[in-house]
Amino acid sequence: MKQPSEQGILAHYAPESVYLLGGGRAILLQLAMPGVGHGVAQHSNFASNPLGRLNGTLTYIYALSNGTDEQRAKIRAIVHAAHAPVKAPAAKDGSHPAYSARDPKLQLWVAATLYDSAMTIQRAVFPALDDDTAEELYRDYARLGTELGMPAHLWPATRSDFAIYWSEASAKLEVDARVRQVAHDLLAAKQAPLWIRAVMPLARFVSIGLLPQEVRTMYGFNFSDRQQRRLEWVLRCAGGAVRVLPRAIRHLPMRYYLKRLDTH
Repeated sequence: MKQPSEQGILAHYAPESVYLLGGGRAILLQLAMPGVGHGVAQHSNFASNPLGRLNGTLTYIYALSNGTDEQRAKIRAIVHAAHAPVKAPAAKDGSHPAYSARDPKLQLWVAATLYDSAMTIQRAVFPALDDDTAEELYRDYARLGTELGMPAHLWPATRSDFAIYWSEASAKLEVDARVRQVAHDLLAAKQAPLWIRAVMPLARFVSIGLLPQEVRTMYGFNFSDRQQRRLEWVLRCAGGAVRVLPRAIRHLPMRYYLKRLDTH
C-alpha cells in the first residue's frame, strides 16, 4: 500500500483547509467554460445539492494527494462512472456546444482551475514559494487532470507555459443565461440544509471576490472597492488562523473526506 508521504509535494500542501476558500471560485470558473457549464446544467442537481460538486472535488483531491492506493482507485471509479453519461452533441438551435466530461481539453480546464484557485489562496495567505518548490508543486497538480483521463502532454510543461494557456483558455469563457442561473442557484443554496445556508453569505462573498473581474461581469456579479477591502481582511484572518491553529485542526476536512470515501 502506497503511503501518503510517498505521493509527492502535493501531499504536503493539499491538506491545508484554507485552500477551501478557493473552491467556489474554481467551480465558477469551470462553469464559465461552455462545455463544462452546459454539461453541469444538463446533468447535475446544483440547486438541490449545492455542495455535491464541491464534495466530489474535495474527495478527489484528498484521495489523489493523501489517500491510499485503494482510496485512489475508488475515487477514480466513482468519478469515471459519474462522467460517463455527461455528454451531448451540439444543439441544432445553437443553445449549447457539444460537450463530454471525458473531453481531454475540458479535463485540462477543470484541473487548471483547481491549480489556479489554490495558488490564488497560496499567494494571499502563505509566504511566497521558492521557484523550485513552486515548479514541483505545479507539476504535481497535473495528476488532477491525468487521473481524469487527460493525456499528460496536455498539461503545460512549466508555470510560464501555464500562464500562456490560462490566458488563451480564459479568452474562451462565456456565460449564458442558463449557466448564469446555475451559478446563482449554487450560491443561493435555497434548498440546502440550514447550516449550509448559514455559511453561504461568506462563501458567496469570497467566491465572487476571488474571481477575475471579467468573469464576475459575465455572471452579473458586482464587487465594490469596499468589498475588496473586506475580502483582503478575510484573507489576512485566514492567514492568521493558519499560523496559530494546530495541524490536526487544519487538516480535519481531509480526514473527514477520506473517511467518508471509505464508507461510500
